[in-house]
Amino acid sequence: MDAVASMLYLDYSRGPGQWTPNVHGGRENLDAVAFLQEMNATVYRRVPGVVTIAEESTAWDGVTRATHHRGPSGFGGLGFGLKWNMGWMHDTLRYMSHDPVHRKHHHGEMTFSMVYAYSENYVLPISHDEVVHGKGSLVSKMPGDWWRQRADLRAYLGFMWSHPGKKLLFMGQEFAQGSEWSEVRGPDWWLLDPAYGAEADHRGVRDLVRDLNAVYRATPALWARDVHPDGFQWITADAADDNVLAFLRHDADGTPLLVVSHFSPVVREGYRIGVPGDVPAWQEVLNTDAARYGGSDVVHPDPVKPEPQGWHGRPASIRLTLPPLATVWLRPA
Repeated sequence: MDAVASMLYLDYSRGPGQWTPNVHGGRENLDAVAFLQEMNATVYRRVPGVVTIAEESTAWDGVTRATHHRGPSGFGGLGFGLKWNMGWMHDTLRYMSHDPVHRKHHHGEMTFSMVYAYSENYVLPISHDEVVHGKGSLVSKMPGDWWRQRADLRAYLGFMWSHPGKKLLFMGQEFAQGSEWSEVRGPDWWLLDPAYGAEADHRGVRDLVRDLNAVYRATPALWARDVHPDGFQWITADAADDNVLAFLRHDADGTPLLVVSHFSPVVREGYRIGVPGDVPAWQEVLNTDAARYGGSDVVHPDPVKPEPQGWHGRPASIRLTLPPLATVWLRPA
């Protein structure tokens, strides 16, 4: 449901004197709240398994809370299944638009979403709104030359798929379409045609998205505890000078997946990452810098064994060679 905020507030896009407060003197549209609650309660009751999703751009409390549960505002939840995380979208795209040399000054734009990640059931939306009306395609938002743009895009998608929240990626962005969306012509499928000549550039990104989906589906740590704080743990959220983010995702049994995102165009050899002490070895399961995706192929083909040196507040640590502009996933070997 688009533009839910315009329904919820009586003063939405209206100036003084253009709206009338509700019976309590507030700006909330009580009729709209009641309608949305009734709609969601009815749909979920009549059609088990349905999902309703709200594109709601404010901090309204309880968009995805059950309608019979009242929050601090006194309203029951609106009853949607999911809500677009507009803050995550704007913050992370702003970070990615900066040249890597300046990203250390904007590091918090990649970490702030975890402050409120469990306030709603979120979708991470790279939607039509971000690739139309002069905003350019997703890959064109990245700085640098064509190689760096694609590497940044792959690293960003790897980060997105591992971040708590469901995923939304608008058509054409899964194969690094260079031009923005046009409803007249549709996606630029010709970019994947071998006759074009540069198809490997776009097929690499397409293959990455396919593999991200396959590994995601087979790895409960990436989705089983999406809406529970115990499904995520920072390893390092403050390595701004290195443009590095590292965290663990956990499934319901506590089995971890280690995620390391490196948003700098240099190779960092022997980079130490703190890890739990009860994992005998880590195996790389996905690397957005792999050659088959169009990367420089700085990968870890062999299991990485921890050292007993504590790091990042963890009892053990591993040393990785961080690829340029890449996200790496590792699981217990």
